[in-house]
Amino acid sequence: MDIRTYGPSGKSLDIHRPDGPPAATVLLCDERDVLRPLARTAADHGLTVLVPDWRSDAADNGRTHLLESLAFARTFAQDEANGTLLLAGWSAGAGAAVGAALHPDLTAAHPPTAVLALSGRYDVPARTTGTPPLTDLEKGLTPTAPIHLLHGTNDTVIPADHSRAMAEVLSADGHTVTYTECPTDHAGTIMTEYDPATNRCRPTDNEAAVAAGETAVRLLVESAANAVL
Repeated sequence: MDIRTYGPSGKSLDIHRPDGPPAATVLLCDERDVLRPLARTAADHGLTVLVPDWRSDAADNGRTHLLESLAFARTFAQDEANGTLLLAGWSAGAGAAVGAALHPDLTAAHPPTAVLALSGRYDVPARTTGTPPLTDLEKGLTPTAPIHLLHGTNDTVIPADHSRAMAEVLSADGHTVTYTECPTDHAGTIMTEYDPATNRCRPTDNEAAVAAGETAVRLLVESAANAVL
């Protein structure tokens, strides 16, 4: 794993690389340490995964950091992965990724090939845009890429109904969307478990969580493959 700084804010970013040439670059957003199990698994399956540090408690709720990481990822993908860029996010990062796909001005001339949103909600302002993705859809905005939603059926932090509702709206509007449910909780969709003693998520070997993470990685790998068909 390499660590870089990105953007004028000078935040850190982890780069998880595969052993061989990457099939695509994935920008995966939420907490760097928490996302390492999922990022490493994706790298083991041929993807380069960028996981930026950002501050959700910043005055702009992290928007500047996230947009700087997006700009870094666009350039990185053009240089190292034949231009194929996938956006992915967990929890608050899920809404951030979907929001970016609904606002093509944020991705300039390099829109993502697909978006993977894990355990998110979409009726609150996305950290990348300041507007709820569901509201953007109601206003007629169109996602620039297929949206893949994945949620744990045992999630009590953000219930799966949020992803179900988003999938229904996208499907009704004719947008390309998939929705996958896994028998795990909020932390489980990224191969972790919540530790109340530290108030952090930590890696786990729980079978349901590992399977959910492998499902998420499969969706990314398939999206990368579809980009070159």
